[in-house]
Amino acid sequence: MKWLVVLSALVAFSECFHKIPLIKGKTARQNLQEKGLWEKYRKEHPYNPMVKFIQGGSEPMTNDADLSYYGVVSIGTPPQSFSVIFDTGSSNLWIPSVYCSSQACENHRKFNPQQSSTFKWGNQGLSIQYGTGSMTGYLAIDNVEVGGITVSKQVFGISQTEAPFMAHMTADGILGLAFQTIASDNVVPVFDMMVNEGLVSQALFSVYLSSNSEQGSEVVFGGVDSSHYTGQISWVPLSSATYWQIKMDSVTINGQSVACAGGCQAIIDTGTSLIVGPTSDINNMNSWVGASTDEYGDATVNCQNIQNMPEVTFTLGGKAFTIPASAYVSQSSYGCSTGFGQGGSQQLWILGDVFIREFYVIFNTQSQTIGLAKSV
Repeated sequence: MKWLVVLSALVAFSECFHKIPLIKGKTARQNLQEKGLWEKYRKEHPYNPMVKFIQGGSEPMTNDADLSYYGVVSIGTPPQSFSVIFDTGSSNLWIPSVYCSSQACENHRKFNPQQSSTFKWGNQGLSIQYGTGSMTGYLAIDNVEVGGITVSKQVFGISQTEAPFMAHMTADGILGLAFQTIASDNVVPVFDMMVNEGLVSQALFSVYLSSNSEQGSEVVFGGVDSSHYTGQISWVPLSSATYWQIKMDSVTINGQSVACAGGCQAIIDTGTSLIVGPTSDINNMNSWVGASTDEYGDATVNCQNIQNMPEVTFTLGGKAFTIPASAYVSQSSYGCSTGFGQGGSQQLWILGDVFIREFYVIFNTQSQTIGLAKSV
């Protein structure tokens, strides 16, 4: 009955939502490869995706070189626009500022507080730890506009220094969509502010990531876009309302258990490009699909073999979510690689963009559930 109520509410409010288009742009990896700097970069800045999810005194993030989806927000009066990663694996909004002299800031748009009549300084500094560096800056308060919704007096971060890898990313900053419990300095996240101020019809948002085209991806605040999925929505309760964390029952290939034996925890994260798991499990999965793993953990396959490679099934809340090889293998002029990334010894999984491209995801803060349906 509970799910019927939720579903009827979704239908009722399906037309009362705010869409934010996402652009699928070049990744940091692509930018660095084009400049011949990728090998040097990856040696100096090893990818550690799990750093983002290790609880500490600040909000951790990591240097994901394969993130490609960005949307636009505007801050201040008159508005200054910035491209941001809509990240369900963190909770703060931050952007570069004119007070930042890092190379990353020189390569991006910078917020100028003196040009906003509604700007106010916050009362604290801000530090966000990365896998290979950090962002430091200040808390500030101003109006933030996202997808036609204006949040007044939103607390956000403006950078003073930024980690070197940000210089190669298309996005200027990050807008976190996880829970306040993990927000740096206990800042109320942007979406929570929308709900608190009654700016959305429902306390939920949904994400569609297009697989092929640069256009078409979107975040929807306050509703669900039924044109982006087919079949029924499967609802999975959160196991922790910090990140968007759920229980995963198993990972199977050809009916055989290959990872997550006995169950495990998984986080649905738009701010991670790959499907990441414990290194031993990921190596087993890559072996099953016929991939060879190099010293950096990248698993390559023969591009001619994709059509013969097996599907991988992730069981969440008793429901099977199957991903074909065409979805978990990425192709480029540099060859083909799987979207399964090593996460070290942490017994935690991240279901990132490789997974989300296959399934429309609804993030319901009120019922603390995640809805999943097959994307179209």
